[in-house]
Amino acid sequence: MFDETKGDEFEVTGSLLLAHPQLKDPNFVRSVILMTAHEDEGSLGVVVNKSSGLNLGEVDDAFADFGLEDVPLYIGGPVSTDQIILAAWKVKPQAGEFKLFFGLEPSSAKAKREADPDLRLRAFRGYAGWGKSQLTSELSDNAWVVSEMDGHALSHMEGDQLWRHVIMNINLELGLMSMAPEPLERN
Repeated sequence: MFDETKGDEFEVTGSLLLAHPQLKDPNFVRSVILMTAHEDEGSLGVVVNKSSGLNLGEVDDAFADFGLEDVPLYIGGPVSTDQIILAAWKVKPQAGEFKLFFGLEPSSAKAKREADPDLRLRAFRGYAGWGKSQLTSELSDNAWVVSEMDGHALSHMEGDQLWRHVIMNINLELGLMSMAPEPLERN
């Protein structure tokens, strides 16, 4: 969301970026993106609601050496799809805390998982990236909706359910738009 009267956007880093219900880009239809950077030089995040249906062990046997073969793999975005990014987070809803560890090495992910079994660990193939001022422009054009972090939903919901839940909590009109069926050509 962009506030044209102030000329600046809400804090994007550490938030969830949701595809507007009318966004038609096939890479991002009904996407929820965990934003890890939004700076003058560009922006970066990973799509968190598009599961590949695979675990790391099905992609590369080397992850078994770190006990990470069961970590679910998500389609993180259309940039650098040959790259796998590891991330972990912990949610304490009663305290309103969300702690993110992003870009972990396999050995670090293993150590964090052993130290805290409640940590959510995910892998992402590729990422979503925007060049200088590109995301700001897209926010101005209402292609995206920014939400505060909803760690509980992020940890307990998947796919379109996550997207609908978060967008419904932002704006009822957008939520109602999110309930429309997918276009017939996508079925």
